[in-house]
Amino acid sequence: MTHHTSAARLSEGPPAGGWTPLRVAVVFICFLLNAIDGMDIVIMSYVAPVLKQDWALSPEALGTVFSASLAGMAIGGLFIAPLADRFGRRPLILTLLTVITAAMIASSQSRNLYELIALRAIIGMSVGAFLASVTTMAADFAPRGQQGMVVAVAIAGYPLGAVVTGLTIAHFLPVWGWHGALLAAGIVSLIVLPVVVVILPESIDYLKRIQPEDALRKLNTVLRRLGEPPLHALPPKVAARRASVGAVFSDGRAVGTLCLWLAIIMGFMTFYFLVSWITQLSVQSGLAVDKAIYAGALFNLGGFVGTLAIGALGTRYGLQRVTFFAMVCGALVVAAFGYVTVALAVTLALAFCAGFTTNGGFNAFYGLAAALYPPEIRSTGIGWAMGIGRLGAVIGPLLGGVLIGQGLSLAALLAVFAIPLVIAGTAALFVRERALPAIAQPAPAE
Repeated sequence: MTHHTSAARLSEGPPAGGWTPLRVAVVFICFLLNAIDGMDIVIMSYVAPVLKQDWALSPEALGTVFSASLAGMAIGGLFIAPLADRFGRRPLILTLLTVITAAMIASSQSRNLYELIALRAIIGMSVGAFLASVTTMAADFAPRGQQGMVVAVAIAGYPLGAVVTGLTIAHFLPVWGWHGALLAAGIVSLIVLPVVVVILPESIDYLKRIQPEDALRKLNTVLRRLGEPPLHALPPKVAARRASVGAVFSDGRAVGTLCLWLAIIMGFMTFYFLVSWITQLSVQSGLAVDKAIYAGALFNLGGFVGTLAIGALGTRYGLQRVTFFAMVCGALVVAAFGYVTVALAVTLALAFCAGFTTNGGFNAFYGLAAALYPPEIRSTGIGWAMGIGRLGAVIGPLLGGVLIGQGLSLAALLAVFAIPLVIAGTAALFVRERALPAIAQPAPAE
């Protein structure tokens, strides 16, 4: 009787208990790992001017360096992230962090463009899979009903990592050069790696489904640290659902999956357009270049604050509705940016609000994906959603460049890119499963 009761309790979903030191540690590690991801991806944009001058690169060649990591992120999300559902979250996270560390250090020693492009592609693939795995791990250890907030906290590390990296590089790049900057990023990962090895536990879902050697002892160790009673026996081992792209459409999830993909494509389209062009657009609106750089930094800072705020509001009022509201507000902010005068305070305030709504609202899609897919296919579902969504990341900056080249006014240009945000927000309302998870629902009235 105890055996079946324990098995049923374990299969219910996220742990029901409150916050324990282990949960805090896991969320912190996930936050830290996402900050490293943000550092590793955006660092090239900060060192690009020095690299371009050092190697006498054409704009096209420099663009290839940027595209290598973005294309790699798509490949990693589509084909590497699903491995976490087969072999466990912890093994894949440690493997990917090791690869990222080695590739970052190696990239600092690149001797030519081809070596750098190859290493940036490897880093991108690792980060693309890493984001899905870390998000899944955060959701696995969240107290029941608080997954949305926990995922938001974990994902918020990414924009904060981008902000801190920018401030650090701006100060030290003249001293370090691009070689030293990339080496420093690799050393940060190297320092974090043993901390993750020691602190990050094995996924409960993996121990339950795969049942590796000594699984019961490992499982009970984790349960005790979560403040839950240990099990007397492992739950019955059942044939695991194959973590394939077909599985994300099964059991009534087809509409939710397609709407999630549409939302992420549209969100990525506007988000990466803004990331790529916000500094230039700020200059075009009348700001000096140095002030325009502050606009870019505030955009990322707004993303950090927005991710946390929208995650918290989503836990209380329902993540679908809060995401819809955030994206519609983002559309209004982006459109308003086209009518900015040279007033510095107004421009910087709108840049922050644009990051808050578009970046913060977009990051809520990680939480919606974590709710839509059960643990056994969660990394696959998140990885494919973000991998498919990279289509928007490619289209947005390219479309922006074409429209700017055609002489479209700033107001008309930003009005065009406000439309995908409305579509993304509307699609978010349909990202729900027949058996609605706690993350996606409003908290009960008190």
